[in-house]
Amino acid sequence: MSLPPEQPSRTLTADDILDALDPEQRQVAASPSGPMCVLAGAGTGKTRAITHRIAYGVLSGAYQPQRVLAVTFTARAAGEMRTRLRELGVPGVQTRTFHAAALRQLHYFWPQAIGGASPEVLPHKAAVVAEAGSRLRLQLDRVAVRDLAAEVEWAKVSMLTPETYAAAAHRAGRDPAGLDATAMARVLQTYEELKAERGVIDFEDVLLLTVGILAERQDIARVVRSQYRHFVVDEYQDVNALQQRLLDLWVGERDDVCVVGDPAQTIYSFTGATPRHLLEFPGRYPHSQVVQLVRNYRSTPQIVALANILVRVGHGQPGVARTEPLQLRSQGQDGPKPSLTPYSDDAAEAIGVAAAIKALVTRGTPASQIAVLFRTNAQSEAYESALAGAQVAYLVRGGERFFARKEVRAAILLMRGAARGDDGSKPLGEVVRDVIAGAGWTERAPTSGGAMRDRWESLQALVGLTDNFVAVQPSARLSDVVRELDERASAQHAPTVEGVTLASLHAAKGLEWDCVFMVGCSDGLIPISMAEGPEAVQEERRLMYVGLTRARRDLRLSWAGARNPGGRAGRRPSRFLDEAASILGDGARSSARVKGPRDKGAKVAKTAKPSKCRGCGKDLVTGATRKVGRCQDCPPTYDGATFEALRGWRLAVAVQASVPAYVVFTDATLTAIAEKRPANPGELAMISGVGARKVERYGEDVLAILSGASAAEAAESPTLV
Repeated sequence: MSLPPEQPSRTLTADDILDALDPEQRQVAASPSGPMCVLAGAGTGKTRAITHRIAYGVLSGAYQPQRVLAVTFTARAAGEMRTRLRELGVPGVQTRTFHAAALRQLHYFWPQAIGGASPEVLPHKAAVVAEAGSRLRLQLDRVAVRDLAAEVEWAKVSMLTPETYAAAAHRAGRDPAGLDATAMARVLQTYEELKAERGVIDFEDVLLLTVGILAERQDIARVVRSQYRHFVVDEYQDVNALQQRLLDLWVGERDDVCVVGDPAQTIYSFTGATPRHLLEFPGRYPHSQVVQLVRNYRSTPQIVALANILVRVGHGQPGVARTEPLQLRSQGQDGPKPSLTPYSDDAAEAIGVAAAIKALVTRGTPASQIAVLFRTNAQSEAYESALAGAQVAYLVRGGERFFARKEVRAAILLMRGAARGDDGSKPLGEVVRDVIAGAGWTERAPTSGGAMRDRWESLQALVGLTDNFVAVQPSARLSDVVRELDERASAQHAPTVEGVTLASLHAAKGLEWDCVFMVGCSDGLIPISMAEGPEAVQEERRLMYVGLTRARRDLRLSWAGARNPGGRAGRRPSRFLDEAASILGDGARSSARVKGPRDKGAKVAKTAKPSKCRGCGKDLVTGATRKVGRCQDCPPTYDGATFEALRGWRLAVAVQASVPAYVVFTDATLTAIAEKRPANPGELAMISGVGARKVERYGEDVLAILSGASAAEAAESPTLV
């Protein structure tokens, strides 16, 4: 069973809204007034339920759309909610993140409450935190600064001051960048002083100041409460103490609030998030309705069975909310059993996963419906390289934002200019295709990979978005599409780009794909080795649960016995899979291991056989010789002048970026480039050690040198690392 589409071909009535829902979702939507707590398992249609609740409230006359405030945690989620409400015929509802809603109110009320113009919001903390550390004579590298910035955020969302921080940090076992609590309190104090000197505030101050104004100025609080009478809060398990305080001030004495969440998906405790507010909601509002959504429309019964085992085994452990875990019931058709594949080492795992993805894409699975999920961002590089080597397009979630890409900005600029001349005489899809051809779009995709293919995929995503927009609004013109793109850019609600998604488990929250490869499923990675204590370990279990439930039909787990080729196979499968042997086989137990050559009868994942030297035919057994395709005994086959030009260019780039030369390209990679002489970005990306990111940064320079340009010409404006 699948949910019906949300794109109406006619004006919907209140009854139509309810008819589109299952019994539990209908219970959520049919009672738009009064307090409600919705416990929604993964893939159960929670966004559908709450958007239909809002739509039913408006269409039945219970709500005025401008009196509704729906808040969530990401701009993308807010944009998606806004799009769904518009498709249901209910525009005008305020759908925002906590920060966006608070900032809007702060700007509006600041002249009245404080006087003058509201202060500028600091876009990033790192520079100010680094300066605070410098003033205190602390030796901080970039990683330490990042950790301290995160600690500042935790302290502020926990509503701590420099005076109260130390005691709270001791209770919570905080140890940011190795600083003791007293030193961190001094960093926090100096950070606040620096902000005051510059007359700026940070994002946490936006919430704190709004809370302060609403708490102290009853006249302003009354204005806000008269504007917003109905509240919906999504992902309520991730609310922190500061956000809860702001919500309480918004709601006031009324109780017209609906919260939605899942304790089993609490994965941001390190930021101050806690499911306590969700679980205690019925106690704060004794007359509230509690509805459980357990019908899973996303995943096959086989995937749901594995997810249920994971969450059931974790129930009752320290750090897990004391409530019966939601046991999902799949509404979908059967699919393949989830699998667990062992590999000898990380490199073999990346190569094996890339080969499996290549096979799926070759058989017709869209690359955009495949994801590789990992515990840490550091694991991404191996899969980027392996996919590039397999000539499979990919994108890294959390990388460059879609609407910030050069080609996307250029295309929207062209569309904005052409909108004035769109008289409706041609179909809108044809108009858009003609216009963005000026930004490099072509009817057929380029045959090469790399940056060129990435640019085409970005433009093709705009074409697909236009076609979807026309399906909903057949009379739309180019100006309407431009307006839609502007709204999406503001909310960072990007369209789907064709390419395999690489994402951390945290970044994958809220997303889904037909096929998910969950890699690195070994103790030390999931749960991560730094997870100390029962609470931290159980959060790692919830993180794995989130990863499993991203898959619709095909879920493939894998792990590697060793980090490096030839290394000792000291790893074991994740302990979280111990109880899943009935689904994944006995190899899922944490006592299992990838066996060495003396263990007879073991099925061991093989790494790729050594390639042959193209000069003498010898086996190439080192990474450097495999990279260039030539053993050390055979003479180079590259042009000496070209190689020296590449080295000179690399030095110029490294000097300007203040990094070692090998960070740009290693000697082995530079040799491989000189010997293989790639003719386009796709061929360049296939060289080991290059990959899509470096093609984007350095591709034009490298290809220019291979075409005869000098190092000086290519390095006139080198791209910084």
